[in-house]
Amino acid sequence: MAVNLQSVAANTIRFELNGQPVEALEGETILQAARRIGVEIPHLCYKEGYREVGNCRSCMVEIDGERVLAPSCCRAPRDGMSVRSDSARALLSQRMVLELLLADMPEQSVSPHTPQSELDQWVDKLGVGAPRFGERPQPQPDLSNAAISVNLDTCIQCTRCVRACREEQVNDVIGYAFRGEHSKIVFDLDDPMGESTCVTCGECVQACPTGALMPAQEVGKVVPDKKVESVCPYCGVGCLLTYHVKDNTILYADGRDGPSNHSRLCVKGRYGFDYVHHPHRLTTPLIRREGKAKTPAVLGREQMHEYFREASWEEALKAAAGGLGRIRDTEGGQALAGFGSAKGSNEEAYLFQKLVRTGFQTNNVDHCTRLCHASSVAAMLETIGSGSVSNQVEDVAEAEVIIIIGARPTVNHPVAATFMKNAAKSGKKLILMDPYRSELARHATHSLQFNADTDVPLLNAMMCTIIEEGLQNDAYIREHTEGYEALKQNVMDYPPEQVAAITGVPAPTIREVARLYATAKGAMIFWGMGISQHIHGTDNARCLIALALLTGQIGRPGTGLHPLRGQNNVQGASDVGLIPMVYPDYQRVDDPAVQKRFETLWDTSLDSRPGLTVVEIMNAIHEGSLHGMYIMGENPAMSDPNLNHAREALARLDHLVVQDIFFTETAGFADVILPASAFPEKTGTFTNTDRRVQLGRQAIDPPGAARQDLWIIQQMAEGLGLNWSYRSVQDVFEEMRRATPSLGGMTWDRLAAEHTLTYPLLHEGDPGEPIIFQQGFPTASGRARFVPARYVHADELPDSDYPFVFTTGRQLEHWHTGSMTRHAAVLDAIEPEAVASLHPKDLEELGVRPGEQVVINSRRGEITAMARADRGMARHSVFMPFGYHEAAANLLTNEALDPYGKIPEFKYCAVRVSPAAAAASTPERKAVKV
Repeated sequence: MAVNLQSVAANTIRFELNGQPVEALEGETILQAARRIGVEIPHLCYKEGYREVGNCRSCMVEIDGERVLAPSCCRAPRDGMSVRSDSARALLSQRMVLELLLADMPEQSVSPHTPQSELDQWVDKLGVGAPRFGERPQPQPDLSNAAISVNLDTCIQCTRCVRACREEQVNDVIGYAFRGEHSKIVFDLDDPMGESTCVTCGECVQACPTGALMPAQEVGKVVPDKKVESVCPYCGVGCLLTYHVKDNTILYADGRDGPSNHSRLCVKGRYGFDYVHHPHRLTTPLIRREGKAKTPAVLGREQMHEYFREASWEEALKAAAGGLGRIRDTEGGQALAGFGSAKGSNEEAYLFQKLVRTGFQTNNVDHCTRLCHASSVAAMLETIGSGSVSNQVEDVAEAEVIIIIGARPTVNHPVAATFMKNAAKSGKKLILMDPYRSELARHATHSLQFNADTDVPLLNAMMCTIIEEGLQNDAYIREHTEGYEALKQNVMDYPPEQVAAITGVPAPTIREVARLYATAKGAMIFWGMGISQHIHGTDNARCLIALALLTGQIGRPGTGLHPLRGQNNVQGASDVGLIPMVYPDYQRVDDPAVQKRFETLWDTSLDSRPGLTVVEIMNAIHEGSLHGMYIMGENPAMSDPNLNHAREALARLDHLVVQDIFFTETAGFADVILPASAFPEKTGTFTNTDRRVQLGRQAIDPPGAARQDLWIIQQMAEGLGLNWSYRSVQDVFEEMRRATPSLGGMTWDRLAAEHTLTYPLLHEGDPGEPIIFQQGFPTASGRARFVPARYVHADELPDSDYPFVFTTGRQLEHWHTGSMTRHAAVLDAIEPEAVASLHPKDLEELGVRPGEQVVINSRRGEITAMARADRGMARHSVFMPFGYHEAAANLLTNEALDPYGKIPEFKYCAVRVSPAAAAASTPERKAVKV
């Protein structure tokens, strides 16, 4: 493995390489030492960061006093050793290996699948001529995967792809099978790649040295004009990547070595970029035609020009800002609201919330955090004084026990999941707690598939066990917390023996897991929206926080609390104030001192009343008190609960401005549509789930007359009478860091040079704090607070009319409302239609076969989707992703709110499932060619 230069001991190994003295770092191989000092030794099976195997034998070197040559990639030097990679004997061996490999290539020549493979490069450097050996029979290509071409005619069986799949991503799909001349790389049991269990992460493509695995459609053969270092636009992991661009078109993306991904990507990050080139991109401003009234019905794109006409930017901006300004001036600022975007940059989020607060003169501004982790943030602010994660994902390597609850990282945070799987393989104890039994269960020490809606009793039972058995950390409780006695009294009402019947988890299992967590030297808790998206989501998070405080599992390496953030910048958008009750850095709008500070910074008077949240805004429209909205990059016509209610609200608005890159379901309700920039078309900062602020760089230009979002926001501000003069994104960044003390020490130049910085970073030159709460908590008392939670049922329980539990979420290939991923060719080819997942026995009882259609009804709506059998599902439950407009899952969900986080109960409502009458049987599809 590659040596961590920061962790090696000061002592070095002195040896001689090609007659020159060399100092090798402790743990380095001969090849690594040679590469570090610029000495080239051929190598093909070796890849930086991967386990060394020494099976290609192209890196052979001669060591004085040894009879046989040694592979330099897996041989460590010793003091006084004399090594030659350039001796006649070593060079003869290296050339012979390369000649043998070249003989197996198509036409015994350069790779036809990549411009210059690593084998081609070494053949050129060592001057290997035409092979003297016969050709091998060449296998046919495998083009069954939508994203990856398999060309085993150039495979040299170096096993880099095997290690990429098994050891880096830990997907265990690629193997090395058969013997002798029949030996080859296989997928599962020698299945076509597109029919295997491959998740199309592309790690094998990035690892392959010869073009045997390449991006589909031969785009890898095109030489790019430029390479642009940027960040993935999808989930909160924040993977660094490189876009390869030619003629203003992104050809493909590669992972680069960032602290959150170490060059790894998932299927979305690697293959989900071409939405930016989709022909359905908005390229011209649009204004609703006169006489085309709004109704709650969703408009299809084919109706766009029937309802909207093209306009100049001047006309569109005048109409957009003018309509909002008229409502503000006649009805007051409380009659307006804005939804910003967690997909945009920090700078865009900062300007958008500033526009609403200073231009609309209201705090009615929110974004999708209200629909994902609002309850987690509410609980964290209440108990520990901060809504940020305490420890970063990479800290799983330091933990002894890892709890994942209410989350499916392999689907929603796939690269983060690879590090969790790596940790489990290295001996860490992984504990899963979820109503769904996910793929991670095979790596887990314990998998607790508890009954949905019973999080609070389960977690209280764990705390009851810890206190009953004296496993609590009394010193930590005494020095750093308050409210312990109330918590103790509460959890004693939840003994595991009583709770077992409620949760479905045996009492001995509850006790064993509680002991493991409490007694670990370091234990981390990760949670997702399975915790937060309930009316008791804040209570769920309170329990998780109390569990960490009770045992002192916080404030140290390998401990802590980590709510996995869903979208790429939901953390940053929240940090810079895109929520209704706080300014940047979670400073309360109803705190007079804070209000005065921002009035001085922004040179205007501000409203001291906390604003309305996402669902409250929709309710206010129905009540007739809210008349105008500005929505940037959000799609509430798909993401809100009880969509009929939300869509009716949007149709009632007197004036709606939508700023987006596609004609989304929400755009159909607009009066003015402003064509915006996609992620690779702009530069800005983005904050991932680890509190890392990272730089996304513009790779291509927006299409047609589409404009940068920052420019559009500023033009809207000017139309509303604000006098802004930001000349660049750097100008906005400078003001943003003044408004956000935790980012105050960051500079644009340092961020550009280092790519990623971790906050809190209060002063320039500070290193940042990967682990927080080491010296206490940012609360008034400096102590964390225990907040007891009682068991509360979901708002709507199953009954004889609606006997199934319905839950929504994301899937690996599609993300959020699908406005980006369903316009990405590879992603939509892999998962082209809406699917409802049920347990096989439930399907059997319904008389439905996988691939057939089912009708799902709730008290709010009805949808039809294809049935998929999934043994991970609990009995009498249904899961659906919410990104398919043709089967919009949120037509069914309940808008009941958590009273603290004001988050809807997406994860639990009652439904009825039945076979679709007269529906044609459709074979289930998983992957097709593009």
